[in-house]
Amino acid sequence: MLVRIVKMKFEVNAVDDFLELFYRNKEKIRHFEGCEHLELYRDQNDKTLFFTYSYWTSENHLNAYRHSSLFAKVWKATKKGFSKKAEAWSLDQLVELN
Repeated sequence: MLVRIVKMKFEVNAVDDFLELFYRNKEKIRHFEGCEHLELYRDQNDKTLFFTYSYWTSENHLNAYRHSSLFAKVWKATKKGFSKKAEAWSLDQLVELN
């Protein structure tokens, strides 16, 4: 399993548009083949800072999503509101405690 974390910082006036876009597309993203889990976080102190956490079956599944028309549409609309370039990490989970 691959964990993908994406950090996104938005212009203040772009936050509502991003949230609307995310809520409109979250089910499509979550049910894309290979996506096992999807979360969205917002910083408690900086309301323009967001993180997505998604769990993918494999890097191939993530790459298939990243080359899909769904990603192209959502990412194009998302990045219009950035105040800084997004940062992303692909990680292997080593430990999980529940």
